[in-house]
Amino acid sequence: MRRIEIFDTTLRDGEQSPGVALNSDEKLQIARQLAKLGVNVLEAGFPISSPGDFEGVRRIAQEVRTLSVAALARANAKDIECAWDAISVGESPRIHTFLATSPIHMLYKLQKSPEEVLELAIQAVRLAKLKVGDVEFSAEDASRSEVDFLAKVFSGVIKAGATVLNIPDTVGYATPEEYAAFLRAVMERTTGIEKVKVSVHCHNDLGLAVANSLAAVGVGVHQLECTVNGIGERAGNAALEELVMALHTRRDQYDVDTSIVTTEIARTSQLVSRLSGMVIQHNKAIVGKNAFAHESGIHQDGMLKDRSTYEIMLPSDIGIDAETIVLGKHSGRHAVHQRLTDLGLDLGESQFEDVFSQFKILADRKREVTTADLFSLVDLKTETEDQIRLDYMQVSSGTHLTPTATVGLLYNGQRLEDATCGDGPVDAAFKAIDKVLGTEGKLMHYSLQAIDGGEDAQGEVTVTVKFGDNMVGGRGVSTDIIEASVLGYLQAVNRAFDRGWIKIIEKNAS
Repeated sequence: MRRIEIFDTTLRDGEQSPGVALNSDEKLQIARQLAKLGVNVLEAGFPISSPGDFEGVRRIAQEVRTLSVAALARANAKDIECAWDAISVGESPRIHTFLATSPIHMLYKLQKSPEEVLELAIQAVRLAKLKVGDVEFSAEDASRSEVDFLAKVFSGVIKAGATVLNIPDTVGYATPEEYAAFLRAVMERTTGIEKVKVSVHCHNDLGLAVANSLAAVGVGVHQLECTVNGIGERAGNAALEELVMALHTRRDQYDVDTSIVTTEIARTSQLVSRLSGMVIQHNKAIVGKNAFAHESGIHQDGMLKDRSTYEIMLPSDIGIDAETIVLGKHSGRHAVHQRLTDLGLDLGESQFEDVFSQFKILADRKREVTTADLFSLVDLKTETEDQIRLDYMQVSSGTHLTPTATVGLLYNGQRLEDATCGDGPVDAAFKAIDKVLGTEGKLMHYSLQAIDGGEDAQGEVTVTVKFGDNMVGGRGVSTDIIEASVLGYLQAVNRAFDRGWIKIIEKNAS
């Protein structure tokens, strides 16, 4: 199967998104994750643009050694020298130089004749080749360039030593069929094209970046340039996750493969979103919150019978452990009954009907009915009195303090107590409870909302906790958010204990 290389430009083109400014530590963090993701080439930045960008590129080239690190440079000696200085410490450096070739760019932006542009492109590649063996040349605004002139430029830079030719749709103007035909024409007329890799870099101004990139795969290109979450100039770039999963899911159509570790996609997407400050829209393909969510009763019924009815890939394919059926006002009896059964809540027919009626009322008031809500809807009279109760808790947290929690619980007439640290005061308190009891809960869902208004409003916390293979919910109410969280977690612990899903290891008694 033919291998398509993935050229990631999240740290260069992606960082050019309005409002995004990553420091060198953040860039390095993303670069390391991109290496885990398995990208082939990482464009680390535009070194001459600022001292900070230079330093960021150099750190990445020095510390991320498992892939090729590229630096962008305009087609002039100063840029190319700076790019080389930044990446020369790398294991597999690449200089990526570019020059516009469309009539509109040559006339208005460069104010140079086609002959001058041709000469500048050849000189730039020749200079870059003196520095490094791997040189990529991009014809900016290629999709609006004249085929014969572009082929002439490409033939010249190949002779000068270019190893990769990039044919970008810089302003996102092309359509898939048009772009494919344009690529074929350019490749057919370029002398020496068989000696180099051909790449595409598509922007999303008309929402066609991924479609155009996939059309290029059909033409036979070797490399796709893209960004995580599709971030980038204006409307962004082709989204890495969409390209990769399209090629992965539709191998029958494209007959190509990539080196991407798909189970790292979600983790990479979330990291880029968090550090860039660019929130992922809920209906974003592949990585959006709703990408694997099903609320329609008809869809849920089909999913419960066979996932392939409405799901063409699994959440686990991209590295997420998610419940794909979302319970809401459109959900039917089948989905609600199945969720209750999955949670170990086996109800009689009349009891289920009562719960389902209450579910519909609640679903009209909430966007989503959580697992914790379901436990609250089930007749609590069937539950025994909590055997594990909160005696006291003490939490310390602050700007320059490691969050620490001490928790005392009452069980079997004894006080059990212990302390531990966490990522925050709530996390520390939950970990302290697990340490006291010898349990190991995994928090799957946490929700906080105010019951009423005012400064003394009570906070209601609902949690869903997984113990082994079993999930259970809990609810806590208090004017103290941390106490409400602890009470909710303890209710979940008691429910798991009552069902025999966990055992209490008595220790640290006083």
